[in-house]
Amino acid sequence: MNCASLTHHAIFDGITADEIEAMLPCLEAHTRTYDKGEAILRAGDEVRYLGLVLEGSVNIVATYYWGASDIFVHVAPGQIFGEAYAVSPQQKMLVDAVAAQPTTVLFLNAEKLLTVCGRSCAQHHRLIQNLVRISALKNLALSRRIMHTAAKTIRGRVMSYLSEQAIEHRSSSFAIPFSRQELANYLGVDRSALSAELSRMRRDGLIAFRKNHFELL
Repeated sequence: MNCASLTHHAIFDGITADEIEAMLPCLEAHTRTYDKGEAILRAGDEVRYLGLVLEGSVNIVATYYWGASDIFVHVAPGQIFGEAYAVSPQQKMLVDAVAAQPTTVLFLNAEKLLTVCGRSCAQHHRLIQNLVRISALKNLALSRRIMHTAAKTIRGRVMSYLSEQAIEHRSSSFAIPFSRQELANYLGVDRSALSAELSRMRRDGLIAFRKNHFELL
């Protein structure tokens, strides 16, 4: 395990490579590699370990009883997944975690992570603080998405999202991190319907855009 590379991940922020190396055995840390499309966690699983994506990426997929499925979250390298279930052992997974490409995951025992040992080492406290901070940011991101998708019309959803982006960038001109299909998925709308509404908003003098760059008028 290259502990020096782990220092760049948010979960280990402020913790040295030597401190990480000393902590990993206590956290029952282990890695596993998955092929593209291979299930990492399945709906119905009871989860004890949270996963840190070292290489590749993971899709969190909601699969419905009738067979259809939607990608709910994409987990990039350096991000964690499964932590909400891992710290709530009575809660079974409601979604699948699937490797979006060849992927390597570092697993950490959530109970061990949350239980400070008798030495009460500072780096363990920092690890818990990092986990709380990451979870808070995830909750904020989810709250923002709920706010954007609360509008009943596509225009309402687009205006909510673009307004939030303008505030975040402190500018009426900005680039968004989504392609058109990704934006449609994020807002929960059809891509063609989204493109048509964006064209109408441009015609109505509300916005100007080119690819993923927008300006609010």
